[in-house]
Amino acid sequence: MKPEGLTAKTAPSVAEAPAATAPASPAAGAPTPAFSPLYQQIKGLLLQSLQAGEWRPGDLIPSEVELAARFKVSQGTVRKAIDELAADNLLVRRQGKGTFVATHAEQHIQYRFLRLHPDVGTLDSEGPATREVLGCRRVRASADVAAALQLRPGDTVVQVTRVLAFHGTPTILEDLWLPGTAFRGLTLATLAEHPGPMYALFETQFGVRMVRAEERIKAVAAHEVAAERLQVPPGTPLLSVERLAYTYNDVPMELRRGLYRTDRHHYRNELS
Repeated sequence: MKPEGLTAKTAPSVAEAPAATAPASPAAGAPTPAFSPLYQQIKGLLLQSLQAGEWRPGDLIPSEVELAARFKVSQGTVRKAIDELAADNLLVRRQGKGTFVATHAEQHIQYRFLRLHPDVGTLDSEGPATREVLGCRRVRASADVAAALQLRPGDTVVQVTRVLAFHGTPTILEDLWLPGTAFRGLTLATLAEHPGPMYALFETQFGVRMVRAEERIKAVAAHEVAAERLQVPPGTPLLSVERLAYTYNDVPMELRRGLYRTDRHHYRNELS
């Protein structure tokens, strides 16, 4: 399994539109943004539909012409909104086919939150990591985990521990915590049987899509447990990466703490 923010003010959803003003056609009854910038309001409405599950990961969304008619705006306004959502990796344009909801099952999306790159070659040429899930259990959230996930201390969370290896070399040791309610039914067997990325599993089986993440990075020395699992001497310098991943509307859904070997890899980020 393979181990980024959106906040937009939105007009009322279709369900919230006053019945007295709604035309007979459902598409024509979609709300019209009341203030500018117009494309940002369309972006917000599209995000509403994504969050509500109107279009699921991998689904083809309506065409620009259809969306322009639905929201009573120009096709250019819709195109600009879709361009931003595509830049945010929430939608994917496919030449000659249309625009689809992005999914973590796609190869170029699998690595969206992973910034560890091989010193030689690329993530694609390196190939998928092999995954060893060491544990999956329901525990009571500690104060720091609860604060990160906006839960109460003692609430149930699912804790997963795993090792990711590249070319047979264990490279990442990580623990992650998920809200117990949203991930009810996640077990060690479920993780072991799923062949693809963990985030794809979250999408398909639990209806949770991670849309952005924040990271904190620092250098640490390998403690004995990490040294044993990563097959390095105790005290070896490692990269400590803490990631908080969010679903729509900035709701935190995963806290992940990883220790990365960097003898054959480096952390790479693009800044603009």
